Formats: sequence, C-alpha cells, structure tokens
Amino acid sequence: MAGWKLYEALNWASSFLKEHKRDQNAGEILLMHVMKMDRAKLLANLRTDLSRKEQEQFVDWVHRHSEGVPVQYLVGSEEFFGRTFVVNEHVLIPRPETEELVYYALKRMSVLFDGKKGLTIADIGTGSGAIAVTVKLERPDCIVYGVDISRPSLDVAIQNGNRLRADVQWVEGDLLTPFIDKGIKLDVILSNPPYIPLAEKDLLADVVKDHEPELALFGGQDGLDLYRRFCTQLPLVLKEQALVGFEVGAGQGQAVADMLKKVFPKGDIQVVFDINGKDRMVFMEMKNHQ
Repeated sequence: MAGWKLYEALNWASSFLKEHKRDQNAGEILLMHVMKMDRAKLLANLRTDLSRKEQEQFVDWVHRHSEGVPVQYLVGSEEFFGRTFVVNEHVLIPRPETEELVYYALKRMSVLFDGKKGLTIADIGTGSGAIAVTVKLERPDCIVYGVDISRPSLDVAIQNGNRLRADVQWVEGDLLTPFIDKGIKLDVILSNPPYIPLAEKDLLADVVKDHEPELALFGGQDGLDLYRRFCTQLPLVLKEQALVGFEVGAGQGQAVADMLKKVFPKGDIQVVFDINGKDRMVFMEMKNHQ
C-alpha cells in the first residue's frame, strides 16, 4: 500500500466505515491513538505521513471496528469523569449515564450526611472500577469498596485503581454477600448492575452483544433479577442513615422504585431522569430515626 498522509487515512476510514454502517468518526479516534496525538494536534498535522507500521495498525483497527469490535476495546481505554480508564473485553465500557449516577450520588451524599467524613461506600459490580475509583478520588476521606464476582473484571479494576492512585479496597464476591459475611455496615451503596432483559438480546447493536461481557449486560428475562436480589440483601448491610443509588434500564425506574418501597416503606425513593430524558437512576435515602 502506498504511504498515506493523515488526511488520506481519515478519508479512507470515513468512507470505509460508512460503507459498513459504522460511525464515521471512529476513524478519527483510532488515528489519534495510533499517532499518539490529541484532536487539535491531529488536525494541525493532516499533511504528515504515516509510517508503514502506523498505517498497518490503523487499517487493522478500522477493519476490526467495521466487524463490530468497539473502538474502546481496540484503543484499550475510555474516558470517565475526566479520567482515562483501561478497558478490555472483560468489562463493560463505562457510559455517560453512569457518570450521571456518580455526579448525583456525590451531590446527595454531601446533603444527606451533612459533610460527615469517613463514610463507608461500596460499588457493587464494579467492572472497570469506574464508579469506585471516581468516588474515592472525589471523596478521598471515604472508605470505598469495589466488588465484582468476575476475577478478570476485578483485575482490570485493580489496574485502574493503581494507575489513578485510588486507594479502593477490592473484593471478589457476589453482590453484598462479602459485607453480610463480615458484618460490615455501609453508608452508601452504588451499583450499575446488569439490567438488559434477555428477551431484548437480539435488539442490541452487535458491538454490544457480540463483544461486551454477557455477565455485565443481562439481568434475567425482565432485566430486574439483580435488583430483586439487592432488595433481599440491603436490609442486612445498610446503616440507619444511608444512600442507595442504582442505574437502571430506560423504563425500569418505577419497577425498581416499587421494589425498594416494599422493603423500605419509610425510605425517600426517587426515580431520576438522565440528560436524554430517560429514567436512568433510582435513589433511596434513609434518614436517621425513620
């Protein structure tokens, strides 16, 4: 293949991805990573030549993305809350909706606990560690646990914790069982559990269903299995004053809120909509003496 300049590589990728019904902008992201340039530098150097090695790497990535491999798995990272997290096929790619869960949780924590330091917080089903690491870095005074049933996922989370210097306590285990077994009580529980109904598997984009881990995607026939299990375990680990924040699938907010209401009739439970107007979060606040 003849040597390309950056703009020629971008033009080729754009038309190739369009032809394969993929996002044409993916070419730019992949080229930025191949060239180790940010977007401004890439655009300022469009007449620069790619080396043979860079060109081969770029063509390979564009072909693999056209076959459905997510861009984030190809480049090995994704941005979350202004930080870069390592991702691979063992973990769900962090989404903007989950950034909103963290943002609202941090806001609610400061009001509910009135600036109290040293809260004990758990991120259940931590995956890449995005929630646990972010909360620890935003609230260094807190004790933060990241729990996952999958050892390969946990290895990615530990790597992210080390890279970003977040002193999170990582635990391999199933939902809240590690805390029940050890008698540990929690102030805050956050989770983005698997919530896609199995019935909807065929409706998912192939980049999701063929590449992201099934363990992190599907929550039983109706998508609500994990929330049901949470509801049986929460009373065993929550302190009297506590905050629970779940990410949910669009259309599941009320069902999850109703489950929590049955178990915690005095809890202040709210369904919160994301920036796209979808019911994407459910928060429950327990105040002292409720």
